[in-house]
Amino acid sequence: MAEPLKAMYDLPFLRQFAARVASAWAPFRQEDFIQLVMGDGWEALELKGRMRRITHALGATLPASYPEALGVLLAIHEQCAGFPYLFFPDFVEVYGLEEQHHERSLNALERFTAQSSAEFAIRPFLLQAPERTLARMLEWALSPNEHVRRLASEGCRPRLPWAPALTMYKKDPSPIVPLLELLKCDPSLYVRKSVANNLNDIAKDHPAIVIEIAKRWSGHHQWTDWIVRHGCRSLIKAADPEIMALFGYEEHKADAEGFVEHAALQALSQEVRIGEESELRYEVKLRQSPSTELLRLRVELGVFYVKSGGKVSEKRFLVTDKKAAPGTSFGGMKKLSWKDLSTRKHYEGLHRLTLVVNGLTVAETSIMVSQLEQGSGAE
Repeated sequence: MAEPLKAMYDLPFLRQFAARVASAWAPFRQEDFIQLVMGDGWEALELKGRMRRITHALGATLPASYPEALGVLLAIHEQCAGFPYLFFPDFVEVYGLEEQHHERSLNALERFTAQSSAEFAIRPFLLQAPERTLARMLEWALSPNEHVRRLASEGCRPRLPWAPALTMYKKDPSPIVPLLELLKCDPSLYVRKSVANNLNDIAKDHPAIVIEIAKRWSGHHQWTDWIVRHGCRSLIKAADPEIMALFGYEEHKADAEGFVEHAALQALSQEVRIGEESELRYEVKLRQSPSTELLRLRVELGVFYVKSGGKVSEKRFLVTDKKAAPGTSFGGMKKLSWKDLSTRKHYEGLHRLTLVVNGLTVAETSIMVSQLEQGSGAE
């Protein structure tokens, strides 16, 4: 089994980092810093807890003056690149929020983000002074550095995972739309992914805004089209009629015969244990039509997961996204894992599975999920 990510903060890492700090500020108490980091409760701390412990240890061993302490970190930050050094922007978040430090702190985040990422650290500044901070982020959206441009978008996402939600933008995302407009044709895929994720966040609370943006942005540049497509993924999963039409998916018309003549979904085994895998076979036959135009189809597997207390929650998995001619058939196999994840725990019970074509359920089956027998393990 792979080591947990938090294990990267081991004694050799801390000693190496402490030596770098001491090279920039000779009075740094290296052993005191290490003892503060690895003191009581260290082993029980998870990743973010360990990052914050390092931040607090720096606060206790660097100069008491925030500007002086920040100067030490700025002197070495180019030697400290990569994910482990997220505690650099975290230091700014913890110690640099006071009004008199606002500009200094944002300047530091602009520099630190290129070595790791300041997407989490910028959010308290947005919550404390939204207009002032967003004005600076609009400037970042024009930066020649892709890391800084990406921070402009990623930092203001209303629903950034593993971070507090920006409630004001969940309620009204209009202040961040001009920023996204500046990045809608960014040459960096790294930035475009962030813009798409930001749109997808907005779509969960304000689908009409994203539908309007999608219609306005579509068809002008391949980079922008990529953003629109990925930014609308939740709306596509929800089979929003306007979005499905925008991307050319065949519509299910209530007053007409459906374009799917027959569909089937079969589990090769009707029973499975948690930790194992199911194999599913699906097939779809399209109805004959006078038109020979290819139909755009999105085929998904819907899994209605049984939750604790007997509740059910649906998650859809893409099976295929393709074009097919009327009257033709297609099918294949799909594997479904029942291993527990950090984001999903499985429970015993009858799980309903559906085959969904362009938002409409066309076939279904079920699988009984049970616990592994005591002492056994999944392959």
